[in-house]
Amino acid sequence: METARLAEAVDPTLVLLTVEEAARRLRIGRTLCFRLIRTGELESITVGHLRRVPADAPAEYVARRRSNVRTAA
Repeated sequence: METARLAEAVDPTLVLLTVEEAARRLRIGRTLCFRLIRTGELESITVGHLRRVPADAPAEYVARRRSNVRTAA
């Protein structure tokens, strides 16, 4: 991964991520990321005609998944 993209992926000052950036943070594909957004599992908003994911949403998604796994066990 080139340095600029790596810095962008972990930049704590970002408020909103593109779907691609959110997918990279989750280490999943873009299509799966859009599916999570469509089903409401991953929070997103629209800004004009653009789809954006709040920077804290990927971590919240993972926390919910971890909680569900612990509950099921």
